Amino acid sequence: MNSEFTIAVHSLVYLAYLPERMAPSEAIAENVSTNPARIRKVMSCLKRGGYVDTREGAGGGYRLTLDPAVVNLADIYRLMAQGSVIPSWCSGNPDMDCVVGSNMREVMNGIFCKAEKQLEAYFGGITISDVLGQIKECDNC
Repeated sequence: MNSEFTIAVHSLVYLAYLPERMAPSEAIAENVSTNPARIRKVMSCLKRGGYVDTREGAGGGYRLTLDPAVVNLADIYRLMAQGSVIPSWCSGNPDMDCVVGSNMREVMNGIFCKAEKQLEAYFGGITISDVLGQIKECDNC
């Protein structure tokens, strides 16, 4: 899982929390605890995906373009981190003269693909509004 997914979810939840649903990258960065350049990179992806829009000038920033009750984490995962469960390297070699070594890569790839599909299905049942609701229910908030 990459941190851009977490930053994207956090940013969208923060925008959903704001009454005007608009904030500059500096305010989002402060809330996420990262730098504004990193926020702008993530927000650029979210903008291309149609989740946020920008307004220039005084009082400008990023704003949510969709109802947070319809944006689910699977949508954001597919945009920001799809494939991140699957490792970039897997052990074994298909040319090995060993049943384990020659088949490990293919078998593990199938396992990771199935895990990612299950993760996406789980994320599909959680909306940005759901995350905000859980935050509002926190005892220590």
